[in-house]
Amino acid sequence: MLAVVQRVSRASVRVAPDYEASIDWGLLILVGVGREDDDRDADWLAEKCASLRIFNDSDGKMNRGLDAVGGAALVISQFTLWGDCEKGRRPSFIRAAEPADGERLYERFADRLAETGVPVRRGIFGAMMQVELVNDGPVTLIVDSGPWKRRRFGGTERS
Repeated sequence: MLAVVQRVSRASVRVAPDYEASIDWGLLILVGVGREDDDRDADWLAEKCASLRIFNDSDGKMNRGLDAVGGAALVISQFTLWGDCEKGRRPSFIRAAEPADGERLYERFADRLAETGVPVRRGIFGAMMQVELVNDGPVTLIVDSGPWKRRRFGGTERS
């Protein structure tokens, strides 16, 4: 699984005209689910995002996590993170999960993140959404469960 994690002073998502979710201080997390991802990836990624120390302490150093600053997370599904632009001009999404798998793992990620104590707001999986944010810093990180899989299971194969 891939996540683009942005430290924000505020963020919101709108699915016109019926749905809106927003946070003030915290993280906007764009989540992309790949074909080879499973529950372990969602759990690992949620724990990693919840524990990132990317908020400033009193000395201005990034030493504090969401829990320490009372922040929330806005989680948005984004299969286009798996877009491969290497060949041609049109991205290939062959590495993205099928919609049913993607939705299940996206929801699992958001649920696990909430279980860590982080207040979580969500977009709607598969919907066209309008996302607004004010990136604080700016601080933007890419978090990939792939290296975790390779370390844990030796290559991309799992036992």
